[in-house]
Amino acid sequence: MEMDNLIRMANQIGHFFDAMPDRPEALEQLAQHLRRFWERRMRERLLAFVDDEGGAGLHPMVLEALVLHRGLFG
Repeated sequence: MEMDNLIRMANQIGHFFDAMPDRPEALEQLAQHLRRFWERRMRERLLAFVDDEGGAGLHPMVLEALVLHRGLFG
């Protein structure tokens, strides 16, 4: 899958969870959503993008959730 598509999809998820009033819960729920509904290779590609390129273009909440809850994606 193209990186642009992964970023677009992740950002849509980020916008959804950004509306939640409890930020720590929203970050965990976002990470759980990616773990449950994205294929492992999609998650790995997104994490590699964050590691290699700093996650440029990702919704700030997505980037924060990936960093805080990285252990969920193993």
